[in-house]
Amino acid sequence: MSPQAECSTPSYHLNCRMQSEAAALERLCQVVRVRGFRISQMSMNSGNEHLEIALTLEGSRPIAMLQAQLEKLHTVAEVVVQSPSAVRSALG
Repeated sequence: MSPQAECSTPSYHLNCRMQSEAAALERLCQVVRVRGFRISQMSMNSGNEHLEIALTLEGSRPIAMLQAQLEKLHTVAEVVVQSPSAVRSALG
């Protein structure tokens, strides 16, 4: 893939709060991958009962579709898309 093609891929910032249980983070990552997104950055903080996960994703598919799928996971309490932005625009 050429560098120009990678630069035009939209980037999304997503925050997710989910119950802390075995394999919860693996399921989250699997849904992200299956829905056509790539995790470019991820941070996770573990509290008593919840995981707070911040993701930066790249992908050309609708982020609302991914958000809806993540919200269907039984361990997910909340999914918030902070701000969609183009990494770089090919215009101009």
